[in-house]
Amino acid sequence: MASNIIINNFQCQIKSSDKKKLLKYIKKIDFNEEPEFLKCYKKNYKYSYDDKIIKKYKRIKNINVIGMGGSSLGTKAIYSFLSNKIKKKIKFFENLKIKNEKISKGLNIIVSKSGNTLETILNTNKLLNKKNKNIFITENNNSYLKKLADKLKSDVIEHKNFIGGRFSVLSEVGMLPSELIGLKENKFKQYNKLIIQKSFLNNLIHNTLCTFKLLKEKRFNSIILNYDPRSEDLFKWYQQLISESLGKNSKGILPFISTMPKDNHSILQLYLSGFKPNFYTFFIVEEKKGIYLNPKFLFDEFIYLKKKSMFSILNSQKTATENIFKSKRIPFRSFYIKKRTEETLGELFCFFTLEVILLSHLLKINPLNQPEVELVKNETFKILKK
Repeated sequence: MASNIIINNFQCQIKSSDKKKLLKYIKKIDFNEEPEFLKCYKKNYKYSYDDKIIKKYKRIKNINVIGMGGSSLGTKAIYSFLSNKIKKKIKFFENLKIKNEKISKGLNIIVSKSGNTLETILNTNKLLNKKNKNIFITENNNSYLKKLADKLKSDVIEHKNFIGGRFSVLSEVGMLPSELIGLKENKFKQYNKLIIQKSFLNNLIHNTLCTFKLLKEKRFNSIILNYDPRSEDLFKWYQQLISESLGKNSKGILPFISTMPKDNHSILQLYLSGFKPNFYTFFIVEEKKGIYLNPKFLFDEFIYLKKKSMFSILNSQKTATENIFKSKRIPFRSFYIKKRTEETLGELFCFFTLEVILLSHLLKINPLNQPEVELVKNETFKILKK
């Protein structure tokens, strides 16, 4: 099946020897299943839940996802990107809720790998009630949330200990909620096909090596020029993926999401003529059902818009901006998405995750830990226990 994603790569010269080395490394990590979390990207991954859980809760229409960072960002990316296919409602509690908040009768999905995430514990404490069912996704250990689940006699789904939060979107963390809202988990699993697909590998390797080259040129800011509102949560997932994985040892990439074309009228001047440590990713999703302007109110110099859809106008703005970037030799790449499907999103998850793994290899960074985040957590507990 042909891809729904068209990528126009960064324009830079890469040695064929460097491409061969990176392809060899890709084959190595695929064969060895290292990092181990890649198992959940594959079709044969064994979940710690079964069809009984899906049948038990599938009729519930309102779902609350309570979790921080990777415990909720991936699910929210799926929910937003594929909202046209989803009839159920999900509400996300992904930050500390200081004020009391009412929740609809339904299902709480409480997610924390460690089972001791402070904000998740606090939000859960405030949101639990007798009318709602609860599923806990956490490691099988002696954590606070595991004890709470046992006390409530709730279903507990094991969060595999080899899968970190930011890499968990295609594991139980993202796929259980997806199945409960009517999506097909197997359609997200594109890894097996992509890892042997020449065009995918060529794009992956070229973009990774170009990004590495830009980093050596001291361009550290990755600006996402996003022309699709329903993809904003995808790039919030991407922000965590790239920031926590690569932001170590005085290295890393700072990802920033720019909402287009709104930011044409506020930040574009800086992008085109300001400081230079940036590189850019254009992103747009094609809309098949065109919305057209009311011809009654088009006249004089704007009559040419009469037969233009809103999407065609949006895409023209993107193309115009790309043309100016090109003329100014500003580094950028572009993603054009032809169709919103589980397969499309699965391919994007694979591309961005593998790109981060390859960059961590080139930068000689461990992408799996986040030691400074743990420092802040420990300091917070120390202050609270005084």
